[in-house]
Amino acid sequence: MSRRTVLAGTATAAAAVAVSGGLALPAQAAPAAAAADVPKLPNGTSRNKVLVVGMDGLRYDRIAAAQAPTFKSLIAKGTFATSLLYSPPTAQTSSGPGWSTVSTGVWPDKHGVVDNSFKGKNYAQYPGFLARLREVKPELSTFAAIDWKPLDSEGTVTAGASAKLAFDGDADGYDGHDATIAAAAESILRDQNPDVCFIYFGNTDIIAHGSGAISPRYLQEIDLYDGYIGRMLAAIKARKSYHRERWTILLTTDHGHADKGGHGGPSIEERRVFTIAQGPGIPVGAKPINTRHVDTVATVFHALGITPKPEWGLDGKPLQRPFADGFDASYPLLKPAVDETGTPKEVLGFTHTPAGGWTIDNSRMPETGGVEEWRGWTLTTDEFWTRADKAQGREGFTRGRGVIAVADPDEWDDKGNPSKDIEFDSTLVSPAYRVARKSSVTLTYFSHYLQDGTQRGDVLVSFDGAADQLVKNYAADAKNTSEKLTIAVPKGARTVRVKFRMRDARNSWFWAVDNVQIG
Repeated sequence: MSRRTVLAGTATAAAAVAVSGGLALPAQAAPAAAAADVPKLPNGTSRNKVLVVGMDGLRYDRIAAAQAPTFKSLIAKGTFATSLLYSPPTAQTSSGPGWSTVSTGVWPDKHGVVDNSFKGKNYAQYPGFLARLREVKPELSTFAAIDWKPLDSEGTVTAGASAKLAFDGDADGYDGHDATIAAAAESILRDQNPDVCFIYFGNTDIIAHGSGAISPRYLQEIDLYDGYIGRMLAAIKARKSYHRERWTILLTTDHGHADKGGHGGPSIEERRVFTIAQGPGIPVGAKPINTRHVDTVATVFHALGITPKPEWGLDGKPLQRPFADGFDASYPLLKPAVDETGTPKEVLGFTHTPAGGWTIDNSRMPETGGVEEWRGWTLTTDEFWTRADKAQGREGFTRGRGVIAVADPDEWDDKGNPSKDIEFDSTLVSPAYRVARKSSVTLTYFSHYLQDGTQRGDVLVSFDGAADQLVKNYAADAKNTSEKLTIAVPKGARTVRVKFRMRDARNSWFWAVDNVQIG
């Protein structure tokens, strides 16, 4: 026999519902929840409205194998943003770090959650987006429903919500709770007036653990939740005020799963995450190459007309505003693997001839020898690079997006041992930036540098082709940093080129950079 406790929600006090027991419903069955299970929300105030649905442990590449008509319709009519997570030691590919990243819009080095213990969490400085909305727009009506207890007890998701449903799925199972959550969300979306809802489903992760991510049972679960989401979207369209509202729909996950089930580690399958987005300003049919897991919060704020303050420190970018940095122009030039035998041929890729005015000076490199993909600076992607050798820290470059630039003497040295004879010494050279009539310029870029032995990383500038000037030197670990350098401009100078030189390296570590800008 189940036990229910119900507290009504108000504008200032959250509602909680604790339920044990429940009924798993087939994909096409309409879920039903007792009226008492549905909290009463304060009346919403915004015509811009957002629904975020989080499904634990849902691997995006399995959606195509399922029937999933709702998922596939949203993908076709919106943006399908896929990316890869970090891995240890940055953080585990687990729910604590994953949902903290989704909810706060910052990476684990800021929110502090690196595993499911939540030890070190820094939500006071980087709160979840519902808590931030309570701070900046307290008049909004917000709702959260979850059945993984830490998302409530740790303050990850439900903090700041006007009303909530919170279950202890670990104790009582997820399938019945998920059905109740789906029914309550459907009722609220149809019959009440929320502004922002976060709906979490946990059983997709449970099925992957038990049956594996490539099992028929996992595909059946995807179809079940596809049905839940379809009914929520139908409830939105049935609203009497729907024609006056602007709805943004976001579907996302916290981590992937190994084929046989399980996560927490560095494999590509465990690192797979996604956001499916549809709504005003979101490109139709887009599959961008440069999104990241932190982009959900920025997308929510943009949908609500909120401009994030710099002091919030958000790492994400809104999906409503597609962008590309200078390296992303090289994406069409990427080639499949040559020497990297463990990388599938369909995974692109690398190039030593970048686009957009960038060049690579390998005049100090040997003409032959070493792994072709990493002979000098390489334009590549997160997936291609991190497949080269996992769990060595490459996955930690979370601030890199799309195409990144990599100097990796460690991988270069894996064929023919060229470093016995000559060192790795390669320079990445930017196009010429105009600096006329400026007394100084600011150089910004993201960097991920790991030190080993005698290797050094130099950042140099050259004005109008004159001698290089050293502006920064790396000789110690500087992981996943956001760099900002102020550079004096000589009187009369018209242009400047920025150069990244990796030198004095043998079988050493690596350096990656991205989003280089002069402004």
